[in-house]
Amino acid sequence: MAALSATPTPMPAITRRPMNSAIIAPSSEDQVVKLTKREVEVLTLVVQGNSSKEVADKLFVSKRTVDFHLANIYDKLHVSNRVQAFRRATRLGLIPYEAQFVD
Repeated sequence: MAALSATPTPMPAITRRPMNSAIIAPSSEDQVVKLTKREVEVLTLVVQGNSSKEVADKLFVSKRTVDFHLANIYDKLHVSNRVQAFRRATRLGLIPYEAQFVD
């Protein structure tokens, strides 16, 4: 029977997105709200009336990935649902108001 090694396996390095890949808007509380391009893409599709599953199919990702993006969006915008996220993101200029009417 082999003994377990007490030395932990090294973890791979975490890569980060360059700062220029985020959409940035000042909030009313003098904080900066940053949404990645993918988060803006997800939010725009959700605003157009797509379900998480439909967004996932359009972006070729899993529903779980879309839900993860939505959770990050809600956290960054300090909201708890899709309607609040749309209203706040529009007010901050993160997504155009017309996004809801695009087919």
